[in-house]
Amino acid sequence: MKILAIGDVIGEIGLNELKNVLPNVIEKENIDFVVVNAENTSGGMGLTIKDFNTLLKMPIDIMTMGNHTWGKKDIFTFIDNPKLIRPANYSKGVPGRGYQICKCKDKKIAVLNLIGRTDMSIQSENPFTLAEELVNKLNKEADAIIVDFHAEATAEKIAMKYFLDGKVNIIFGTHTHVQTADEEITEKGTAYITDIGMTGPKKSVIGMDVKASIKRFVTSLPERYKLAEGEAIFNGCVFELDDATMKAKNIYRIKY
Repeated sequence: MKILAIGDVIGEIGLNELKNVLPNVIEKENIDFVVVNAENTSGGMGLTIKDFNTLLKMPIDIMTMGNHTWGKKDIFTFIDNPKLIRPANYSKGVPGRGYQICKCKDKKIAVLNLIGRTDMSIQSENPFTLAEELVNKLNKEADAIIVDFHAEATAEKIAMKYFLDGKVNIIFGTHTHVQTADEEITEKGTAYITDIGMTGPKKSVIGMDVKASIKRFVTSLPERYKLAEGEAIFNGCVFELDDATMKAKNIYRIKY
């Protein structure tokens, strides 16, 4: 089984790139299951019903979110859609679900979304303790577990790798938008990468306009971010699981 995880889709440029490239990638890489982080899809912050419906028309099995989950208020009208999950360690009682179990090739695949707490400016529950609780539960219900850890700090992501090592099949990081070159299959058999990158404007500062971004850093004034324009990039990672044992057997980055 081959699973494709696609990095944060950013704005209309990223959405169009995903629409144009994804079918070819699925065919070329012989992909069976697709996970897309969609939290930056609409204007670089959040997800509207219009863009969500566009994503639903694509061959995507599950969409994950992050710190911009509530960035567009109409998300409350579709947050319970079975193809959409938000970080499981948001405060108890908020709408939506933190994980979903999907079927693929006669197997049950659980996808779990978590958000980090280091430098995220988001009130959330401890991702480690909740991950342990949910992974123990999901291991009894699913044949494989995929974790999208939406976090700022590289150290926090790597710590999660060791914390869940051997307990889940795949861990990939999102949020920082820069694809890392540390993909590996750990000693205990978990396929891991710190960040799978982004799908959005290539000439940008993690998707945002270069001039506006530089002005913020140079002046320290609250210059409003705006999305960059121009050519797009497509980032993701392919994970291959053994069809019989569901153990990770291969991992490699993709970049178009």
